Amino acid sequence: MKKFLSTLFSLCIIAAICAAVYFNKPFVNKQINKVKGMYYVDKGDKAYRDAKLHKAIEFYNKGLKLYPEHYGAWYNLGNIYVAYEDYYSSVYAYSQAFKYNPRMMVARMNYGIISSERLGDFDSAINEYDNVINTKRHLLTIPYVYNNKVSYKENRAIAYYNKGVAYRLKSLYANDDWELQRKYLAKAIEAYKQSLEINPNSFDTQYNLGLAYHVSGNYEEAGMAYCNAIKIAPMNFEAHYNLAILLRKMGYYQAAYDEIDKAQVLITALDENSAIQQYAAIMMNDISRSLYNNENQKKLQNIIEDEKSKTGKHMAKSHKELKSKDNKDSNSITSVGINFINGKIVATEELDQAILENFGQCGAMKYFEASED
Repeated sequence: MKKFLSTLFSLCIIAAICAAVYFNKPFVNKQINKVKGMYYVDKGDKAYRDAKLHKAIEFYNKGLKLYPEHYGAWYNLGNIYVAYEDYYSSVYAYSQAFKYNPRMMVARMNYGIISSERLGDFDSAINEYDNVINTKRHLLTIPYVYNNKVSYKENRAIAYYNKGVAYRLKSLYANDDWELQRKYLAKAIEAYKQSLEINPNSFDTQYNLGLAYHVSGNYEEAGMAYCNAIKIAPMNFEAHYNLAILLRKMGYYQAAYDEIDKAQVLITALDENSAIQQYAAIMMNDISRSLYNNENQKKLQNIIEDEKSKTGKHMAKSHKELKSKDNKDSNSITSVGINFINGKIVATEELDQAILENFGQCGAMKYFEASED
């Protein structure tokens, strides 16, 4: 009897399961498809890691057809389409990723970048950047374990920066409508400023802020932004180059020459045959002519040359005195930050620091601060 009841109970359970499957076919089929989809997505992930992008696309599409809610697969698919420069497919894939996971900020950010910088769809890009900025997250800090405050702030800073870039690019498409251009540039400037409130040490943001001010005709603010960018990244030629153009426009030819000279040195160190170096050389020649034709600057240049000559004689005298004191090793002479060995300059940490400080100085800042006052 006991065995009979046990068997009957088992049959009832099986019957119940069968009935549940029969009356919930859509749910069961969905779960089966989900399992199959995950299988193909896993194969796609493996192909993606192995850089077999064509295979990855094939497996991801099979998996997403069965299980479209897999936002990670959509995101990876978007990245692959970007690599193939299929930008329309990439933005669709990114949009599906944050459709199924609205808090996937990286998908929104990539969607915005491709929409703005590749497709010219600035409004859609700005809309997604605003979504990143306005999305509230539960901030949690567990010492030495977990901290999402930093990533949250960084995402907002990057979103503000990208928003500024989108508005600046949008201003270029305003044709001859200067008022509309100024409106978009003002929005770009505001976005850059908000980004800098979060991350004040971003070279790209400071540089692009200067560029926006420069294009809008606010030369004093542009110069200050370029100088701030130079302080952050002294060895980046772009801020030196643009600052030289700005100073030439304002008539500060000597300061312009100093900056274009630094830019030329840095560009040459990157690629001595680059087109950028040619532009810099042309700009240096133009500034040199402007400097030569300016009588006041000529007088100032003569004074500087006299001072250099005096300084050179003084250095030669000091060098001679130093050399006479060192009778033990006539082939090795050490100065502050520079080692002369067998007539050759050998770099030292002090020399590197001195070069960094030299390139990081923005002597033109005094002009912009004075104008602002």
